[in-house]
Amino acid sequence: MIPPPVMTSTELETFLGEAFPKVPRTYRVDEVTAAGVVLTLPIGAEHERPGGTVSGPAMMGLADAAAWLATLSRIGPVALSVTSSLTINFLRKPPLADLRARASLLKLGRRLSVSEVHLLSEATGDLVAQATVTYAIP
Repeated sequence: MIPPPVMTSTELETFLGEAFPKVPRTYRVDEVTAAGVVLTLPIGAEHERPGGTVSGPAMMGLADAAAWLATLSRIGPVALSVTSSLTINFLRKPPLADLRARASLLKLGRRLSVSEVHLLSEATGDLVAQATVTYAIP
């Protein structure tokens, strides 16, 4: 059973600004859900790859951030939690449009959290990638 959230989307946004004051962040935390979090990545020219699609690194970064914030939403602001595994399946070529990440915690233990992240195109509603992400908790 996944515990209830201990941080809201506003608290996660505040934490990110304080923990990374010099790092520009392009995604936003839209919602903390019963299962995890929802993020949006507004897509710009910096996310484009040849062929007129969103780059794989942009999608992987969004999936990673969503899994991390899903974990923090349950354990609190533990900045030193780190990715221990990320597997992503690219399912469809997304258009150059905003992406939404829906992260759901599958398991939350004392040392590890495991999340599944679905990346959806805001333009089409299509599922464009699916990731499974494991975080090590200090």
